[in-house]
Amino acid sequence: MADNPGGADAEGRSRRTVRPRDAASLILWRVGPAGPEVLMGRRHARHRFMPDVMVFPGGRVDADDHRQPATSELAPATRRMLERRATPGRARAIGIAAARELFEETGLVLGERRGEAVAADLGALHYVCRAVTPGGRPIRFNARFLAAPAEAVHGEIAGSGELEHLGWFTPEAAHRHRVADITAKVLLEFLDWLEMSPRARNSRPLIVFRGMDNRHQER
Repeated sequence: MADNPGGADAEGRSRRTVRPRDAASLILWRVGPAGPEVLMGRRHARHRFMPDVMVFPGGRVDADDHRQPATSELAPATRRMLERRATPGRARAIGIAAARELFEETGLVLGERRGEAVAADLGALHYVCRAVTPGGRPIRFNARFLAAPAEAVHGEIAGSGELEHLGWFTPEAAHRHRVADITAKVLLEFLDWLEMSPRARNSRPLIVFRGMDNRHQER
């Protein structure tokens, strides 16, 4: 997709208020020799939205995401968190979109390969936070950031060309490249989440970034 939501705002201003489109980004992680690593890639410089920045795989929710099968459904805590700001059907479609975009952009399968599509393992997804592109921008997203462990996926990394230099990065290594402010803030939210016990993860306040990446608790 040319509209991955995982890292920066589109340039320019819009004369009318653009409604944010629902989107999903997936933070795939593993523990390496130097600590946690996340899968990221760099957006091509020619893209209109977020050119030349490091992002997590992701993109907007498509209409077909509402109709796709899954090998497992969302865990109760993940479903509850997504449904704070989405209908049940939309919440499920957000999870489907995360798995679909991961496959399209990296070749990795979260679930089961079925022809050219993926039946998602939605039960492997965890909710991290949400970010809304500031008003006045010509392209806006209401992006949910989900996470899944690397052992939940299979296949070989084979980029589609959407993301360049795909690979596993420690937070320090990622910051040696161009990382947008919102991506850096989401990464911090993820690292905090990773340090929590399962019980603490399920009971923590939910976070949304609004305006110029301002951090708020969901209400």
